[in-house]
Amino acid sequence: MTMAGNLRKVTGLGRVGGLRKVARLARRRPRVDLSHPARSPLGSSVVNCVAYQDGRRAPVGADLVDTVRRVRKHGEGFVWLGLHEPTVEEFAGVAELFDLHPLAVEDAVEAHQRPKVERYGETLFAVFKTVCYVEHEKLTATSEVVDTGEIMVFVGQDFVITVRHGRHGSLGPLREELEADAAQLTKGPSAVLHAIADHVVDDFLTVTDLMQADIDQVETDVFAENGARADPGRIYQLKRELLELKRAVVPLGRPLLDLADRPMRVVEPEIQAYFRDVSDHLLRVTEQIAAFDELLNSILQAHLAQVTVAQNEDMRKITAWAAVIAVPTMVCGVYGMNFDHMPELHSRFGYPLVIGVISAACLVLYRGFRRNGWL
Repeated sequence: MTMAGNLRKVTGLGRVGGLRKVARLARRRPRVDLSHPARSPLGSSVVNCVAYQDGRRAPVGADLVDTVRRVRKHGEGFVWLGLHEPTVEEFAGVAELFDLHPLAVEDAVEAHQRPKVERYGETLFAVFKTVCYVEHEKLTATSEVVDTGEIMVFVGQDFVITVRHGRHGSLGPLREELEADAAQLTKGPSAVLHAIADHVVDDFLTVTDLMQADIDQVETDVFAENGARADPGRIYQLKRELLELKRAVVPLGRPLLDLADRPMRVVEPEIQAYFRDVSDHLLRVTEQIAAFDELLNSILQAHLAQVTVAQNEDMRKITAWAAVIAVPTMVCGVYGMNFDHMPELHSRFGYPLVIGVISAACLVLYRGFRRNGWL
């Protein structure tokens, strides 16, 4: 039987108790990561399965179970199994083979989890939110800017299991980079966990840099000559997308500090120094997001102030013109009352005199409003 066939067999074993709720939520969708050319479709949720010894790929047999047993028998090396959106039934065999905790299994299958790091006996379970910048020609009030996914990582003494949700965040290129650095892979499964965390945080930095261009464009439009007419929906949309990014970044701070400072059996002390570096990068992203949020608040307030000023300008113009029109209206209204005794009523020059007075009064009012900036 081929390796692919045995992977299907292992991922199809039995059911895990307490996962009925997850089974109801499972949806039919592609189970193969085709986002990287190095990946070969296996016809299930399995993306790849590789054994490593001394930092290099080790020969694997046709049976995954036998490969895991050989790695454990020799007491060195580890197995890296990658999955993409597995169902309950597909993941049940993996959970049984590696003795994974049912609560962690449920989280890995169901997804939509908060970034975290938890320990279940000798196994470490980590959840990372992945982010991707969505390209768009022009930012609108409905533009999608940030797309999110998830990577769950099970780390044991001799295995790493990655469960990915979403169509971005492929780990294929990361696996190849690690394989090119045998010295790092010799440090064991915790080296893979660090590489994944570093990869996720690097994506955070990339997305924040790209969002900077959108925020700069909105800021330029708001402070342009006709900034009061800019669409405020774009600012609200950026704030919503920034909130989505914040949900992926901020909760990861504490777990990374735990990985960097707290002793854990499955994390090599030498690797903990690397996690400190990742934590520093995450802190930079967190500060940048906070700065973006403050900047967007300022832009929104400036836009609202511009709208208020523009409305006041319009009201002053309307009031000034109403005052100018009120003079002839009043004079003509008085002369339309049909009294017999009115000034210049029967005078030959009465009509042009009244018209002249009206015109002079209107001209004086117009020049006064113009000089004060109301017109």
